[in-house]
Amino acid sequence: MTSSLDLSVDIVIIGAGPAGLYAAYYAGFRGLSVAIVDALDEPGGQVSAMYPEKAILDIAGFPSVKGRDLVDGLLTQAAPYHPNYILGARASTLDHNADATVTVGTDKGHRISAGAVVITGGIGAFTPRPLTKGIDFLGRGLSYFVPDLSAHTDREVVIVGGGDSAFDWALHLEPIARSVTLVHRRDKFRAHKSSVDRVFDSSVQVLVNSDVSAVRGNGWITEVEITDKSGVARTLPTQSVIASLGFTADLGPLGDWGIAIDNRHIAVNTRMETNVRRVYAAGDITDYPGKVRLIAVGFGEAATAVNNAAAVLDPEAEIFPGHSTEQEV
Repeated sequence: MTSSLDLSVDIVIIGAGPAGLYAAYYAGFRGLSVAIVDALDEPGGQVSAMYPEKAILDIAGFPSVKGRDLVDGLLTQAAPYHPNYILGARASTLDHNADATVTVGTDKGHRISAGAVVITGGIGAFTPRPLTKGIDFLGRGLSYFVPDLSAHTDREVVIVGGGDSAFDWALHLEPIARSVTLVHRRDKFRAHKSSVDRVFDSSVQVLVNSDVSAVRGNGWITEVEITDKSGVARTLPTQSVIASLGFTADLGPLGDWGIAIDNRHIAVNTRMETNVRRVYAAGDITDYPGKVRLIAVGFGEAATAVNNAAAVLDPEAEIFPGHSTEQEV
């Protein structure tokens, strides 16, 4: 991670999720210097923040890979090209310079001059929806993500939510926790049916049509009160409450850059160009007819954006540089 506030690079990548990390590799492969800006304190985007231990099954060449291992592999792949990581900082301003370059400013005072910008910010900066009861216990038993499964070993865990993350965490924690209870306000779930079936076949206790009505403790959470739709309440001992209630996404200052945005997504053409000169985008944040939001698609879009940016930075450069197998290692 760089400590310099003023940098000059070929490409600024905004977003250090999988698409951004692959863009950093591909830019390095093309001989371009890179700075990567992300509001989170660690690379990996949503994968690192929300499901680092989850098995991802749709990455080409990997029948199954944990989120954490995927991110580690992408970092290792980009490492030989020495990208500059600017983490815990949010891209805030975009200025066009007289020499056709651009300058990206961050909320931490960085000024990064570059020939082009590639936005790979996923769905933008995301904030978890809070658990209204017990919010004072955040960091003292209440959490919104599970970056480290072992932190919940031998605890009585209560998970609130009905989506994929809630069911994934229930399945991963069931073997190591003292007990796992999943609470959902409806009797229908957003999670994949296979995950739902596996939870119901496990020792996880599932309470439907119920919600958390109170959280109690003395410094650290010790119990929760669960009330069902008929008004019947029960108290459960717990040392870990994981609120998996979804999140809100916010493009933040990017919305002020003059970029064409529709329903929180950035419109791009087949070159991954936005309507703003020298600004490209790739990954889940982009939109175009037929868009499919998969990590695998984001990888291809990142390569497309970088290759087209490279040709703009150097008009004599080819858009397609050849296959990596043709290059010297």
